[in-house]
Amino acid sequence: MEFRAKHRFADMNARKIRQFADLIRGRAADEALELLRFYPNKGARLLESVLKSAMGNAEDKGARDKDELVVIESRVDGGPIMKRFMPRARGSAYPIKRRFAHIIVTLSDMEEPAPEAPAAT
Repeated sequence: MEFRAKHRFADMNARKIRQFADLIRGRAADEALELLRFYPNKGARLLESVLKSAMGNAEDKGARDKDELVVIESRVDGGPIMKRFMPRARGSAYPIKRRFAHIIVTLSDMEEPAPEAPAAT
């Protein structure tokens, strides 16, 4: 069974969080949590909170064994961009782009089934 958690409109650029999402994809949930705990970045803190939420969802929905949870999907998508302008010299203006991100983490407690071989005719 799959357990999912989302953090929408995270107040950080998706590019800065994506490196940590790549780091935990495919790992055991406990191991991924330990990896994120020792990074001093804000992106790691955001992803850690989403991972904890997914683990809590798994516990709430009755996962058989919490030690066997595996991160099967950790995805960071770009969110909306808030556009503003900063006044500059001689009446010009520079654009400011405030970027947001959507963080999605999916855990699974089952082993992935092996792909079936095609039947020979």
